[in-house]
Amino acid sequence: MLLYRLQDLHCQGCASLIEAEIMTISGVIGVKFDFDTKILRIENDGSNLDQKVEDIVSRIEPSVTVTSIDEKNIPSPSVATSGWFLLLERFQKEGKRLGAAAFIFTISLIFRKRLAATPYGIGEYAFFLTAYFLSGSEVLLNTLRNLKNRRGLDEFSLMSIATIAAISIGELPEAVAVMLFYSTGELLQEISASKSRNSIRSLLAARPQYAQVLRKGAEIKVKPENVHINELIFVRPGEKIPLDGIIESGISQIDQSPLTGEPVPIRAEPGKKVYGGSINLRGALTIRVSSLFEETTIARVLEMVEFAVARKSPTERFITTFAKYYTPAVVLGALAVAAIPPLFGAGTFTNWAYRALVLLVISCPCALVISIPLGYFGGIGAASRRGILIKGGNILDALSSAKIIAFDKTGTLTEGVFKVTDIVPQQGVSEDELISLAASLEKESNHPIARSIADATDVNTLQTPEGLEEMAGKGLRGFIKGQPILVGNSKLLAESGFKNIKDPEQGTVVHVAQGHRYLGYITVSDIIRSDAMHAMQALRESGLSQFIVLTGDTDSGAKWVAQKVGVDKYIANLLPQGKVLELNKIKAQLGSREKIVFVGDGLNDAPALATADIGIAMGGLGSEASIETADVVILDDALSKIADALLLARRTRKIVWQNIILALATKAFFIALGIAGIAGMWEAVFADVGIALLAVLNSTRTIHCK
Repeated sequence: MLLYRLQDLHCQGCASLIEAEIMTISGVIGVKFDFDTKILRIENDGSNLDQKVEDIVSRIEPSVTVTSIDEKNIPSPSVATSGWFLLLERFQKEGKRLGAAAFIFTISLIFRKRLAATPYGIGEYAFFLTAYFLSGSEVLLNTLRNLKNRRGLDEFSLMSIATIAAISIGELPEAVAVMLFYSTGELLQEISASKSRNSIRSLLAARPQYAQVLRKGAEIKVKPENVHINELIFVRPGEKIPLDGIIESGISQIDQSPLTGEPVPIRAEPGKKVYGGSINLRGALTIRVSSLFEETTIARVLEMVEFAVARKSPTERFITTFAKYYTPAVVLGALAVAAIPPLFGAGTFTNWAYRALVLLVISCPCALVISIPLGYFGGIGAASRRGILIKGGNILDALSSAKIIAFDKTGTLTEGVFKVTDIVPQQGVSEDELISLAASLEKESNHPIARSIADATDVNTLQTPEGLEEMAGKGLRGFIKGQPILVGNSKLLAESGFKNIKDPEQGTVVHVAQGHRYLGYITVSDIIRSDAMHAMQALRESGLSQFIVLTGDTDSGAKWVAQKVGVDKYIANLLPQGKVLELNKIKAQLGSREKIVFVGDGLNDAPALATADIGIAMGGLGSEASIETADVVILDDALSKIADALLLARRTRKIVWQNIILALATKAFFIALGIAGIAGMWEAVFADVGIALLAVLNSTRTIHCK
């Protein structure tokens, strides 16, 4: 990813133009400018774009300085720039100018008659034009740049054309009012927008600022980027853990809420892995670093969240295209309103020209262009604070259309921790004898089921088998004290001559036989997640129509879990490619606007996560595969957060469409009034600046989505 600092870029519209033009460069995947840090991020194929970026920026905003930087030089949001600080800085630069414009405008209105009485009305023009240029200088400069660079018409062009024409027909107060309220409205919109930026900034503040490294017996304070793998770092109570690592010494409580959104601390002790960005609450810890900073969980999470807003939703792309053709159409419509009626004797040219100017001001697309991306930005930020990472507005849109959800079983609906839940010996055989004999064969295996059986018995009771042979997919065969022992599934025993061996429905069953004698069976079960049933209920209430389990487990194991958690359908004995095949079958049956979600653990489920319309990875904390492959990452193991993500996506989309309908309906209403001569410039200012501000305020509601 390429990073550039764009110093002194404050214009939202210009930033959007820069992003749009850079997206046209071959090899560019995504672009996002961060107003807080002034950093432009470009995701591309690795080619050097320095000169192209500089040319584009200087053409759109000549006063902006472009500097190529690396990740280590990005200022920390927690230190430098709160949204309110940036707004105060802008008010210091522009507030005096706008304040002076407002003062002169007020004086001009009060003494207008006296000023108009001066020779040729010079006094009136001098005062009003001074206020006009003070309040509209930025708008006029942007219009001149558009003309110079032969760019299409935008909101700056509309404001300039309308106000200059108003001056030409003697409507001086209206021209100044439009410029003054438009410029003031831009600042007010930024105040509202800063709330959305704060939602992302709160997560970025988790970025550690320093690390206390133990080198040559002394503590040295360095940047996390300068710490090497296997170095020891010291973290005191109340400090952030700067990098991923394994605790060497110390016992404490760790707050992982900056990463997962979960407020309950976890116990930290020697041997336990901890993650950068977490907070050490109690005891001092010595941690051996396991990852370089750019490879840590917090670094990958920050990069993903910072770049998520660059991935535009279909709605955002439509509005961008719509505005491109809408603005020229409005100008042509205004020209028609000004020219055609007077030709047919329906009134004077001045009267219809004024109505055309009103139309230009009303039709400015600011409300749509600014508020819609802001709505998605707020939704992504609200999700990130809950430990739900959503990779862009396009994913939010897709989530809002989800109809079917499919789950992996092990590690998703269950905890992925196998335990012996039942020991059923035949008559004359004790439980201890049965489990000890099975564990004697299983103790050398790394299979999770084998490990659970070995862990369920006393190691001192185990015997050493001879001639141990593993039967792939079936079990083990060996000899203990000359007696042949079988430990495995019913298929293995059936092949060895044992008949009528049946499996109970619950869990994975391991049968044990000695010689020609059947000794009994052991049931090994994965533990169902504690919130699985509650999560299924919440997902049903969110509007999903079907629930499916896709698993590589046996039919009996899949059936038991499916019934326990309340899933409609299960398909068992699937390899990774089998899950992909089943997902494609389901997708082929869905409508064009209906989506399927797959939820997996982010590792062996990577093909299925990539195949589904939306892939959700559970327990992504520390899992690079889940962050890279999935569209949505749940940083802890809370299944209930999937329903939160769906509801948040639908609420965000609802708010976005509220803005679209509000803006278009209001503008259509005032356009009709303007053409009829009922609405004037003052109403036009409300229809433009007022509606834009209302739409931006409405967009900030996504920040507080529950």
